[in-house]
Amino acid sequence: MRKILSFMDWGIFALRLYHYILLSSRLFTESDLSNRTWLNVIWLMAALIVPLIFWFPQRRMNKVWFCIAELLLGGSYYVNSVIHPELTSKADYLLPSLTMGYLLTKQTLWVIPAILFIPFIFQSYLKSPWEQAFSSGTDNVLFCFIGIWASFVAKAYYQKNELVVEVEQQNKLLTHYAAEIEKMTLLEERNRMSKELHDTLGHSFISIIMSLDASIALMDRKPAEVKERLIRLRALAEQNLDEMRSIVHEIGEEEESNLVWQVEAHVANFREHTGILLTLNVLGTEQHTHFEVRQAILRVIQESITNALKHGKASQLHLELQFSEFVLHLVVRNNGKPIDKLEYGFGLTTMKHRVERLGGSLFVSSVVGAETITEVRCEIPLKGVGLHGEN
Repeated sequence: MRKILSFMDWGIFALRLYHYILLSSRLFTESDLSNRTWLNVIWLMAALIVPLIFWFPQRRMNKVWFCIAELLLGGSYYVNSVIHPELTSKADYLLPSLTMGYLLTKQTLWVIPAILFIPFIFQSYLKSPWEQAFSSGTDNVLFCFIGIWASFVAKAYYQKNELVVEVEQQNKLLTHYAAEIEKMTLLEERNRMSKELHDTLGHSFISIIMSLDASIALMDRKPAEVKERLIRLRALAEQNLDEMRSIVHEIGEEEESNLVWQVEAHVANFREHTGILLTLNVLGTEQHTHFEVRQAILRVIQESITNALKHGKASQLHLELQFSEFVLHLVVRNNGKPIDKLEYGFGLTTMKHRVERLGGSLFVSSVVGAETITEVRCEIPLKGVGLHGEN
């Protein structure tokens, strides 16, 4: 989009250049190149070049002094060409008015009445009708507003591009944030499990190794004692195996019984890292939730939030978890753009399959009213959860 701004600047510059070169070329068609003719040529070249000291496409941007120089030099030549009917290079002031309109700022609003009243300067001298002077002035103002419109169009394209770049950056940050959260969760869980296994089983394996070393040393001399040691070591190994199973089971039970806590932690992390308004409402009492159910709920929440921000550009989100005796309900609402045509991409397809695999259902809908609401509704049975499609 920067290229569009540059194109517009150079286009306006080319129109103004054409205006002054055309007037100069008409002067050179005169058979008698008198001193007055050369004076007019120098006048036109000054009107062309001097304002460019203050504004040049993509270079200098002093628009106030450009307008002052343009009106003093170009405007005065315009008046001179009308007052002297014998001058072959008749000027109008449309393209310079277009240029000043394109460069208009709050500091140069005075340009509009100035170009409107320029024709009235020579009206009294020529004793021409007021209607003719007013017509010339309104033509100048019309071209000035065309320049203003062109400037608005160029700036709108530029601002749109800036907004697109900003949204893309936010999407990248959001994707990076989701990946970092998942990575941190996995690392935290891995560290917890490694610490549990190390603290509970490490010393037992050390004891087993030391006893085996002692048994190897006594095998030839005291086989009966070695046999007794091996029996005790087998019992210890079996005990360690039971402890390991107990640890894994306890970790699984802990994960299954903390769905609300994990959702609350996810909501808190999301608020902290994005600043988006996200509310959570939990209804009912959480029961022991199957591991696959917990994973499905968390993935539905993550995918729904990502879609709401990335595609819907939502600014407010609301989560609702409702526990009943037999069914777990999840609703994710956002105020983003409505869904014109629902298309199941990779994320939505994976989310739907994960829920249906547990015997549940997933629905996505948009309601357009006083406020647009897009809703993801998920229901998963809590009793007799089984993996559908598996033997």
